[in-house]
Amino acid sequence: MKFLSSLLLTMLPLSAAADSIPESKLPQWFPTVSGTLRAKGEYQTEEGEGRFEVRNARIALDGNITPALLYRAEVDLSDEGRIRMLDAYAGMNFSKGWLVRLGQMRVPFSIDAHRSPHKQYFANRSFIAKQVGDVRDVGLSVAWDVPGLPLKLEGGLFNGSGLTNQKDYWTKEVNFSAKAQYYPVKGLTLQGSVQKISPAGCNVMLYDGGITWVRSGWLLEAEYLRKHYEDNAFSAVNALDLMAGYEFSLHPRGVWGRRSELNGLRLLVRYDRMDDHSDGSVDDNGGLALTDAARQRLTGGVTLCFGHKLKAQLRLNYEKYFYESGAVAKTSERDKAVMELMVHF
Repeated sequence: MKFLSSLLLTMLPLSAAADSIPESKLPQWFPTVSGTLRAKGEYQTEEGEGRFEVRNARIALDGNITPALLYRAEVDLSDEGRIRMLDAYAGMNFSKGWLVRLGQMRVPFSIDAHRSPHKQYFANRSFIAKQVGDVRDVGLSVAWDVPGLPLKLEGGLFNGSGLTNQKDYWTKEVNFSAKAQYYPVKGLTLQGSVQKISPAGCNVMLYDGGITWVRSGWLLEAEYLRKHYEDNAFSAVNALDLMAGYEFSLHPRGVWGRRSELNGLRLLVRYDRMDDHSDGSVDDNGGLALTDAARQRLTGGVTLCFGHKLKAQLRLNYEKYFYESGAVAKTSERDKAVMELMVHF
């Protein structure tokens, strides 16, 4: 609570100052404040159980010390009830097309795992984004927009210690991540990435590739990930995410000529699956433990989009799970209806 109080007290004068001082008079280092709030209700249809949850309450500060020196700090005040520091890095864009960052950040890997909560299409993330490919770490990263080519390259070296084990963490291992994004034609993106992590002292390689097409209201995306454990410490994991959607733009005058803040409607469907998975936790015998049972899921959704400068979405989803015989489903990974309200400012 002390941390939360201090953060809020720090941000209140910043917001007040930004409102009262003309933009041209603000000091260059003055931060831009942004945030995302996701609140939702879920009902598991087979168990007849429901819950309400604040999934995220993120606040971020972004700014520039000089035109070439930037910074970012982002904290989640309620990541499923926990306070977590997410981004904390300084960066340099000393040359056109180049960006170097040092600190804590999301590693350059995957498609869906790299999306911020306000850019997600469904209330709950894909298996790739939630269990397999979601990694934040401390390290050094470099991004380069290749001149004259529709190509962006990113890569970095990272501790492998995660977000809470930094002070006394020393290692001879090198963990890395690299990602390439290619834009051959308007609306089409091809991506490929590779990553090495070392949970519980076991080297793990992850390979990811996918394609995204956004055009004339349509969204089509396919992503495949393979996770390989050194010395066959655990069976290799295959994960797949297929998604399709269409967005209708609504007239600003709204329905029946009455003004409405509703300006968009999305119809979405997703199929994702993954094999038995270990996040690196060790079992009683010293081997890697099974943390996520193999499963498939079909999700249908309708999203109502509101506002312009203030972005808001009401996401209505239904998730149908399919497990192999004898598999134990986690408490929160069963058939359910989800209603989520997301606000981003």
